[in-house]
Amino acid sequence: MQYSVKGSELMKVLNVKVIGTGERTLVLSHGFGTDQSLWQTIFPCFLNDFKVVLYDLMCSGSVNPDYFDMKRYSNFDAYVDDLFVILDELKVEECVYVGHSMSAMIGCIASVRRPALFQKLVLLGASPRYLNDAGYEGGFGQEDIKQLLSAMESNFTAWVSGFAPLAVGVDAPAAISEFRRTLLNMKPEIAVFVGRTVFESDWRAILGRVQAPCYIIQSKEDVVVPLAVAEYLRTHLGGETWVEIIPTKGHLPQLSTPALVIQALKGSIFSSENQANCSTNTYKGITV
Repeated sequence: MQYSVKGSELMKVLNVKVIGTGERTLVLSHGFGTDQSLWQTIFPCFLNDFKVVLYDLMCSGSVNPDYFDMKRYSNFDAYVDDLFVILDELKVEECVYVGHSMSAMIGCIASVRRPALFQKLVLLGASPRYLNDAGYEGGFGQEDIKQLLSAMESNFTAWVSGFAPLAVGVDAPAAISEFRRTLLNMKPEIAVFVGRTVFESDWRAILGRVQAPCYIIQSKEDVVVPLAVAEYLRTHLGGETWVEIIPTKGHLPQLSTPALVIQALKGSIFSSENQANCSTNTYKGITV
């Protein structure tokens, strides 16, 4: 059975939480295969300065799968609609938005549709396209994606066991175990469907229309998103853009090296809109 949900009911379905005492709003949005628990060691650092909004994407394993409509969530626009419902229900007029992985592009699309809502975007492990193309290094060939999706379909549990340590990228058993847990919380058919939606997506055409200041945070080595993608974003996003390469490996540094992520987030969130944080790793460009 599949349920439809609108308005205030969506707040319960997506497990929306608002925590903190600040006047401004900070939205933390997770990526594929995780849920809002991804931010559990991150968000406490911002509670004095912000009201922090946490929620689960509709595809998350923490959300009742009966609410997941494959037709509706066949691209990122439905996730953007959900984000707008949350912000409107909370009467948010402007926010700082932090999006990890697929949620980075969700934030970019949202900022094009309703630019006044977004003071700045912080894009962590972001990619507008995962497939390689002429003059573009996305990190995956067509055959790579085909094999990945086939492995997910044939034995999801076995695929998770192999993909979790690969994505985490460092010897961090607790982080690998946590990512494995949230992946396995997903209904396999939903995971495969969303995986296909993410890995076959191409949002490059929208980048030039993103006018909000963007702060890109990227691991030095990431099996999912190569460094070339961060540079592509820097040169193609429409507004002012800065990149910080953090000295770690993996696609989920929030789990494996949270202190580095907190430091990078503070540098981007608290920096002015006209000047990037002046550390040795952060400027309008890329250093390694």
